[in-house]
Amino acid sequence: MIQARGLSKWFGQVIALNGVDVRIGEGITGLLGLNGAGKTTFLRLLTGQLRPSQGSVTLFGEPIWNNHRLLRRIGVCPEEDAFYDLSGLAFVACLARLSGLRRAEARRRAEEVLERVGLGPHRHRSVRAYSRGMRQRVKLAQALVHDPEVLFLDEPLTGTDPIVRRELRELIVALGAAGKHIVLSSHVLHEVESITHTIVLMHRGRVLADGDVERIRALMDEHPHRVRILCDRPRTLARALVDRPHVVGLELTPGALVVETDDPADFFAAVPHLVDATGVEVDELVSEDDDLAAVFRYLVERS
Repeated sequence: MIQARGLSKWFGQVIALNGVDVRIGEGITGLLGLNGAGKTTFLRLLTGQLRPSQGSVTLFGEPIWNNHRLLRRIGVCPEEDAFYDLSGLAFVACLARLSGLRRAEARRRAEEVLERVGLGPHRHRSVRAYSRGMRQRVKLAQALVHDPEVLFLDEPLTGTDPIVRRELRELIVALGAAGKHIVLSSHVLHEVESITHTIVLMHRGRVLADGDVERIRALMDEHPHRVRILCDRPRTLARALVDRPHVVGLELTPGALVVETDDPADFFAAVPHLVDATGVEVDELVSEDDDLAAVFRYLVERS
């Protein structure tokens, strides 16, 4: 759906994006990275707001830059607020008109999407009087109003309270299930992990890895996996594990044993037998490296 080849963007002496080669397919893709990683610059290039300094970016096989026909097929929810002194309804309807909808259709669609994002009762209030969560919702509404095929959402959950955050997550997942293709940027790893398993990891203007979380996790195979075992006798379990093949490190902590292994499959298969043989009572077994945060941390350290 989207392809970047050798994509770079610099502003004077500052390189914001450096030689990015990535393909983004259908469904929901999370664009992840710390603040300053180049996510917003990348999204602006993907949506035709910026012209590449070098390389190219295509959407549905066509260059996005200065391609008005393609721009009608995308919706953009920016991170920054840029509101006119209008009601929510007038604001969204105005942007619907700019997308090519006739006046009556624009108003009808604006009413529908405001209801969908939970702003129906507040549609006649001034956008400037909206709370942070309501502003995020109205930005999402204007991105949806012309029924685009592809949505680009730049940090859509930033600054929202936990309830709004959950509701927006559920809405984004529902949009994906309804057939929208979504590129969602965020610096909060666990939030994106709760929405999609397809990700692009960015750091300092470069793509560190992209694809399915499990596939990216495989990049860490040469790195020992850490497993925390909460049990009643961690020292006893440590003695049983110390000579075990593929166990490369042990760390005792209060009420727990942290094991480093270079073969997680062998280790997890052996644990039930060792627990039975030693009589140790295990309350919990957690792989510390199975979450997205560990993947990102490892790739950043290696880059």
